[in-house]
Amino acid sequence: MQISRAIHKPLAAVAVAALLAGASALAGAVPAQAAAPAGAAAPIKAAAPAKAVGHDATVNFAGTVALDDCSGSVVRLPNSQSTDPALVLTNGHCLETGMPGPGEVIVNQPSSRSFTLLDASGNGIGTLTASKVVYSTMTNTDVTLYQLPNSYADIQQQYGISPLTISPDHPVAGSSIEVVSGYWQATYSCSIDGFVHQLREGDWTWQDSVRYTSTCNTIGGTSGSPVIDTSTGLLVAVNNTGNENGETCTVDNPCEVDQNGNVTVHQGTNYAEETYLLDSCFDPGNQLDLNLPGCTLPQPQ
Repeated sequence: MQISRAIHKPLAAVAVAALLAGASALAGAVPAQAAAPAGAAAPIKAAAPAKAVGHDATVNFAGTVALDDCSGSVVRLPNSQSTDPALVLTNGHCLETGMPGPGEVIVNQPSSRSFTLLDASGNGIGTLTASKVVYSTMTNTDVTLYQLPNSYADIQQQYGISPLTISPDHPVAGSSIEVVSGYWQATYSCSIDGFVHQLREGDWTWQDSVRYTSTCNTIGGTSGSPVIDTSTGLLVAVNNTGNENGETCTVDNPCEVDQNGNVTVHQGTNYAEETYLLDSCFDPGNQLDLNLPGCTLPQPQ
């Protein structure tokens, strides 16, 4: 998992800052995305919002956030209204109280987690503070959604920032994507290589994960980054892990398991968890309802 416990100043200058040697992607047993290899350089900060040639949507840092050790983004569902309480998306393994165990689902838990909001160029322009954890799990997927006391209109009025919109549709193989890290103020460009029936890492198993092509070489601190389809500008997944050392199904070294139970390992390959499932689990007003028809997110036991 791509969490970073080595660096606690995500908005410091990141020209070519080096990660601390021996940094681990996970703290203790925390599945986050694999940390950068010892001595690896941090990604170079994007100089300005850019539009890739041949792509339809401009992807920049506006609406992304930096957490302590992780990345995230202010998000809306397709039918969210400007007056709804805003949501912040990151990974389940980025939860401040520790990683949810296998089978554990957390809903409506009070939280005062703070987030540094970024503008289009990656500059920190303010601090947002959560009121609660709406939903968090590492079962089948790897996601945490926070609710803010601020509405989307409040954030727009104060900071001039609009949320990213979560796609209601399953992502498509071959699509060009950008992984946008608020922690590093860096972007990674690649395509969706395909989908993994089961992705296993340590004690956790995720379903129908996104596999990147090789150029999305994400590192520690990119956990929770939004994955944007550059043809639509919609958020289609949340970055979460990568196989760092070529080990099989261990923490920081997820393995792929197909429908027949065959296990394969792809060292250096990185992954994300799809987010379209979230759309079927919310009532108007951004109210979570896991009993809605079509909602397949895991429920609390």
